Amino acid sequence: MSINKKSPYTAAITGGGFLFEETNILLPLLQSEGRDERLKQEALHNELLQINSEKSRKSCIAEVKRRYNAVSPSFWVDYQAMAEENQYAALFFVLLKTYKILFDFHTNVTIKRWNSISKAIFTEDLMMEFNEISANDAFVDSWSEMTKKKVASSYLTILRKIGMLDTDNQLQSLSCSNFDYYIRLEEQWFLEAALLLPYQIETIKKSTL
Repeated sequence: MSINKKSPYTAAITGGGFLFEETNILLPLLQSEGRDERLKQEALHNELLQINSEKSRKSCIAEVKRRYNAVSPSFWVDYQAMAEENQYAALFFVLLKTYKILFDFHTNVTIKRWNSISKAIFTEDLMMEFNEISANDAFVDSWSEMTKKKVASSYLTILRKIGMLDTDNQLQSLSCSNFDYYIRLEEQWFLEAALLLPYQIETIKKSTL
């Protein structure tokens, strides 16, 4: 199965979702010495996560670990000091850094839809993006339609979780009070990803000078 060796994509987001509470629970283990052993023990004994299925626990731990490794350890120290609303935004930032499929959805579909007249996004829009990705990536092309729909659904669920998509599938800008943090991180792209307007971005940039 060498088809995915060069692919930057994974469908692993379908096995986890946003995992906000789980991330906060596992962070102390991830930041500790001997973290792999401590995570292994949690997978076996379920002392913190309280997830009944061992398979589900292992999947959850694997995804949180993947996300933890996608940014620097210092980011997570900063994250722990944030208000909950800002933690939601920060975890979304991490998801976009971790899963290229989500980044592509957000950049190629969501931001474009936000800048259109309708400002709405639907599963069908994401499936069209899948067609584009599949045409250039054999691994994604090998995914079943069900897998693709699960990935698309997971992404939309995450947008709803963080308040960027309402019940009518209308997009909303991300609520966050520390956008200046991402300027200082030299990750200004995240302000556009948060669906801020250009004048809002300029105001935040000026405030960080």
